Amino acid sequence: MNLMALSDFNAVATHGGFGPAGRALDRPKATLSRHVAELEDDLGVRLIERGSRRMRLTEDGVALHERTRGLLAELEEAGDAVASRAPVARGRLRISAPIVFAHVVLCRIAARFALAYPQVEVEIVAEDRVVDPVEDGYDLVIRVDPPRDDLLVGRRILDDERWLVATPAVSVPAMRKQDVGPFPVPAVLSAAAPSGAIWSVRTKSKGTKTFEPMPVLRLSSLLMVREAVLAGVGPAMLPRLLVEEDVMAGRLVCWGKEEGSPVEIWALYHSRRLLSVKVRAFLDALQDLPARA
Repeated sequence: MNLMALSDFNAVATHGGFGPAGRALDRPKATLSRHVAELEDDLGVRLIERGSRRMRLTEDGVALHERTRGLLAELEEAGDAVASRAPVARGRLRISAPIVFAHVVLCRIAARFALAYPQVEVEIVAEDRVVDPVEDGYDLVIRVDPPRDDLLVGRRILDDERWLVATPAVSVPAMRKQDVGPFPVPAVLSAAAPSGAIWSVRTKSKGTKTFEPMPVLRLSSLLMVREAVLAGVGPAMLPRLLVEEDVMAGRLVCWGKEEGSPVEIWALYHSRRLLSVKVRAFLDALQDLPARA
């Protein structure tokens, strides 16, 4: 039995189709289809029902998938164990990261890493969806305030916080002592921001102010929100790592810092996979992040 064909069949079965499996493995759908057809010819049975809108495994396909996927995982782990003892980092390294972190921080680290480890092919995917490292084929995932997950382990690499910022031309509302409740302000919001949100921030004078953002503009990306704030549309609550340089340069003014605990950013990998040299090296590069992003 051809192990490559068997591995491709299991990938198609796991991801629910040739297209999703091809995207996860970064391989042509036609190649996966050919390998599965070759495996069917070798075994003399049909493994996948074709012709329907949704891929469906045959009874033989289900039996083969259930009996071999664990064996293939063990083979992969054995390869990872050998790779973890290799003296030089090499091979492909796939990383998923939130869009803002990828654009503002990770691209610089990846560039330095690529120069230091030329035998490693680094691929970074900037996305805000929560991916599965195994199912989606990632060696490392970056997550913001991740919930506890026994299948994922890693390192806390950075603390962040959210700042309420605006251009110097946009004045902070003058609040009077008799004012009760949050002060309404025209604002730029992320499309993901919940309706009725209230901004409560700590000011430089150690006091607390609350604002009720009245949406003037909603945007799907925090990078777009920052651009709108810089254009003077209104204030927005944004990650420090995204706007700190703007504040230091005087392009933006910080009205206050969001109350509450700092935001934790973690680099995580699957707990069942041994830590390879390439992943360990990239984790070390992330650990060298300065206190300010």
